[in-house]
This record gives sequence, C-alpha cells and structure tokens, in this order.
Amino acid sequence: MNVQLERVNDALQFRAGNESGYEFSIASTDDMEGVSPMEMVALSVGGCSSIDILSILEKQRESVDSYDVEVEAERANDETPAVFTSLHVKYHVEGEVEPKKMRRAIELSLDKYCSVSHMLEGTVDISYTFTVNGTEYDGQTR
Repeated sequence: MNVQLERVNDALQFRAGNESGYEFSIASTDDMEGVSPMEMVALSVGGCSSIDILSILEKQRESVDSYDVEVEAERANDETPAVFTSLHVKYHVEGEVEPKKMRRAIELSLDKYCSVSHMLEGTVDISYTFTVNGTEYDGQTR
C-alpha cells in the first residue's frame, strides 16, 4: 500500500491520494475543505466494517436494497492528544434481510474481520445498533 500527501498552499490542508489515483482533501479545521484525520479514522471503521457486512450478507443470500452507516465519535476532553474514547456505529439496511443475520454479519466484522476496528481495540469502546427496514435493534459494546 502506498498513499501520498501534498500540502495545498501554506495552509494545514493536503491533497491526498492512493496508488489507484483516487484523490481527496485532508484538512485540519472545519473551515477548510476536506476531511480531518480523526474523521477519517471514524469513517474507516464504518467503511471497513461495511465492506465485511455487505460481503457476509451476500454470502448468506440476503437481499440488500439500501444500506448506510453513521458513526458517532467521542474524544477525550482537555487532553493532548484528544484520542477517541468511544465510537458508536449505527448500521441501517433495507431489503430482505433477517435481523439475526445482520447482527451476525456485524459481529463477525467487528470481532474478526475489520482490521481498523482491531487496531482500535483496547483503547476505544466500539458499540453498535442497527435497523432493518426501520426497526431498531440493540448491539453490543466491543
């Protein structure tokens, strides 16, 4: 894996890219265009686990019509560095999906397959909830 960063102007803003040529912006503050590094970590947990979950549901022959994820992050107050203390991931799926299969897919991802959540293990409490066709189900804390 190879990624690159190039500073934009004299700001704390960067043009980032990967080996495939995909580019995006990383920025230090909300008033600059881009995603902050901490937002990228939270997004990475959502993205990594989602890839696993959708792959597992497909193998289980579940039919997903739509899927989205929200990640709520809490950071340490008045500390430097202000690391994450908790992440709560909310998975939303619509389609012909059995809730027990959705729960199993989430647990397999967070417990076994998602490299990003495993890197945070032991330092960040990761919890989840999920909805299937609008009905909410409680998850667990990792």
